[in-house]
Amino acid sequence: MNLLFLGATQTVTGSKFLVEHGRTRLLVDCGLFQGYKWLRERNWQAPAFDFHNLDGILLTHAHLDHSGYIPRLYQLGYRGPVYCHPATMDLCSILLPDAGHIQEEDARFYARHHLGKHAHPQPLYDGETAERSLELFQPVAFGEPVRIGELTARLQSAGHILGAGSVILEAGGRRVGFSGDVGRPDDVLMYPPAPLPGLDLLLLESTYGDRRHPDVDIQEELNRVVNDVVGRGGVLVIPSFAVGRAQTLQHMLVRAMEAGDIPRLPIFLDSPMAIDASHIYSRYSDLHRLTKDECRRMSQGVTYTREIAASKALENIQYPHIIIAGSGMASGGRVLHHLKRLLPNHRTTVLFAGYQAGGTRGARLMAGGSTVKIHGEYIPCRANVEMLEGLSAHADYLDLTRWLQSSQLQPGTAIQLVHGEPDAADCLRLYLQDHTRFHVEVAQYRQILRL
Repeated sequence: MNLLFLGATQTVTGSKFLVEHGRTRLLVDCGLFQGYKWLRERNWQAPAFDFHNLDGILLTHAHLDHSGYIPRLYQLGYRGPVYCHPATMDLCSILLPDAGHIQEEDARFYARHHLGKHAHPQPLYDGETAERSLELFQPVAFGEPVRIGELTARLQSAGHILGAGSVILEAGGRRVGFSGDVGRPDDVLMYPPAPLPGLDLLLLESTYGDRRHPDVDIQEELNRVVNDVVGRGGVLVIPSFAVGRAQTLQHMLVRAMEAGDIPRLPIFLDSPMAIDASHIYSRYSDLHRLTKDECRRMSQGVTYTREIAASKALENIQYPHIIIAGSGMASGGRVLHHLKRLLPNHRTTVLFAGYQAGGTRGARLMAGGSTVKIHGEYIPCRANVEMLEGLSAHADYLDLTRWLQSSQLQPGTAIQLVHGEPDAADCLRLYLQDHTRFHVEVAQYRQILRL
């Protein structure tokens, strides 16, 4: 069995791993590169593998850095199956078309305002292409074995978001695991990840390989931020990932209002994609910690703004309110229009609630940048910028270590670290080297590994 690392190496995004065994070719994950421009340009390059000969694509979960390149492959001619959990399939049915529509809108905006270096900006793919690519999807339940050529594959729950799984592949007496994004044991929304079986090789995420989640009451931290914004008469803008994070935030805010811990003030979920994702979470209540009643109350306590006109109308509100909008790293979506309007106001608070990849606007704002470029214009930042770190859906280095130790991995098991910035991956390598008996290395881009 051979593995070719085509993404998520020394960076968090662009997850793609080509597995070859005999005549079988399987791509595990098919994600977009995000963040730095030099990474995003990889999305436009010709694929570094022969996708026409793939026997299939197998997704760990629905986030765009794991699934968002599928419409591009479809556009180029791929017509093979895409295997994933049913919840991942449902989430991709909103995430992928939305990604295509956002790219179309951005291209039109740049053309209309003559921004960028291209006279006629084009999207990587459009919404219609993304819709058509959904015809390739085939649902696979957790624990259900799937025969793909000479490989046997199965998914097991990884926590993180709805439908997220770790991939276990078997062939020729070898067993290889792909962690995907691993959730936290005490996540507000999701159950903890299932322990791994014995493996010959594990590709392990390292997003939070150099940090611990703070030992604080996340609900109290969120309440503090909201009360501070209300006291200053400002607006709270929360750039949010549409899947998982938006639903957690809705639940926590509504719960705090019901308990009287924060004032009852308007909450706007300004993301059609997050709105649809919230309905999907309600349908899969057996896969997460919220009851059906909590899902209902979460939705009823928030105003959903689907239409662009309703989104624009938010600028007329003169009293404190909360806007939750995508994207979570401020790399696109409606939140950019709110930031463009509200960042210069010192009464505004921008609250990030998840990992900010290098090169994104979120990372620049968190680093204290006095300006941020939005739609070709440098916007001054006078707003208060905060991070609700404890809300991340990724396991930190101690969570990952305990997960590995609770699994059936034997001493000497080979681990290749992926899905992490260089510092994070190397810190996790050193920690696992000092505290476990696994053989740990950091994967390299386009590295070939032979088992």
